[in-house]
Amino acid sequence: MSIEAVPAELRTTDRWDFTGLRALYVNCTLKRSPERSHTQGLVDLSKAIMDANRVTVDEVRAVDHELAPGVWPDMCEHGAERDDWPALYERVQAADILVLCSPIWLGEKSSVCTRVIERLYGNSSLLNEHGQYAYYGKVGGCLITGNEDGIKHCSMNILYSLQHLGYTIPPQADAGWIGEAGPGPSYLDPDSGGPGNDFTNRNTTFMTWNLMHVARLLRDAGGIPAHGNQRSLWDAGCRWDLPNPEHR
Repeated sequence: MSIEAVPAELRTTDRWDFTGLRALYVNCTLKRSPERSHTQGLVDLSKAIMDANRVTVDEVRAVDHELAPGVWPDMCEHGAERDDWPALYERVQAADILVLCSPIWLGEKSSVCTRVIERLYGNSSLLNEHGQYAYYGKVGGCLITGNEDGIKHCSMNILYSLQHLGYTIPPQADAGWIGEAGPGPSYLDPDSGGPGNDFTNRNTTFMTWNLMHVARLLRDAGGIPAHGNQRSLWDAGCRWDLPNPEHR
């Protein structure tokens, strides 16, 4: 979808200024470029809204990269011959908003999506400049497509994983599309009804705006307040208001 195709009421107004925000969409399709990805169709819908509102958008199709299995920041230091994750992690860290996008297979998110989450986990113990975990102050969401059931199941797994790693999850931070139960057309197939589905379009729109709103709030506030959540101070012995039974 082009920016021009986004309805005028969804575009920037003077009240909503998202200039300076950055978003990264990670498409976890199993299909390598340039094969058509139905998941990409839903990415394009959300991305167009961000583009129209001056968010700087980055995209990556994870399967096009060699992401070694493991939960260390660089698996080449642990025996892998090649690992593209360190370069991708720099793009993750440059983004205020991360949207993980996955097809459904056997009711689950794709194996590629699982790999991406595992690699995100490998960096989650790193600290930001405030002594908090690396993803504090960033916002996460997800988009799901498929021709079988599982949107909510996949979403709750992805969103739980992101918040556990430190991402802030806005209200209604997921959206998706599936056809009728059983084998059938995928999102971009002719006569699927996917791109014109009002429920999917509404949820994708709400998700996108909520991601931008919360990212703007966090950016303007300087992130999550750095008190009571700093790993560096905890390791130094600070326990804030936690009762210490040895000193009662």
